[in-house]
Amino acid sequence: MAFYKIEATLKTGDERLVSKDQNLAFSLLDFLRWSVSDILSNATRGRFAEFIVATAVKLDIQQVRDEWGAYDLETPDGTKIEVKSAAYIQTWFQRSLSKISFSIKAALYWDSLTNLQSKIAKRSADVYVFCLLHHDNKQTCDPLNLDHWEFYVLATQELNLYTRSQHSITLKSLKKLTIAVNYEELNNEIIKKSRYNDLDDNCGNGVNYYSNTI
Repeated sequence: MAFYKIEATLKTGDERLVSKDQNLAFSLLDFLRWSVSDILSNATRGRFAEFIVATAVKLDIQQVRDEWGAYDLETPDGTKIEVKSAAYIQTWFQRSLSKISFSIKAALYWDSLTNLQSKIAKRSADVYVFCLLHHDNKQTCDPLNLDHWEFYVLATQELNLYTRSQHSITLKSLKKLTIAVNYEELNNEIIKKSRYNDLDDNCGNGVNYYSNTI
């Protein structure tokens, strides 16, 4: 007997908890409010950053987010995107603003359709989008305000050729490789960086550097 992957369906929020075939007073919306209202928290902010990028590239948000994909998003034209997020402001007590660094480590892809993991770590996306919640006033920081964000976009090729580290990249290093864009400019920047896909495929997936760094 095979236990196939379950495809999630979009919910309305009105769905109710059920006990003994009776609807309870608690809804899925109640759960969502309870669990993800803290958009500043690291885990929730990361998913919210994915949502921001999804809206910028005009993804169909009626399709449920894939929790286990080899990359975070895929544009209508087929560009695969990995989204990373960071922020100066955290919900917890801080003595100073957080230092900004993003993970760029290659990963072993797990296929949710087959329950098998790849044997070679690599970057599966074509483009990386680094989302920085740059607003640094704790009293007024609002992740819903897209003017509080800036975005740095790199083709995966550029990361594969990045010599300082293959595990993480600082904001200072990002600024040497690309410029920040705002939400309105983000889609065009992703399209521009996706053109790096035309480069040599060996360079694209980092065949040479994996032998030295994995």
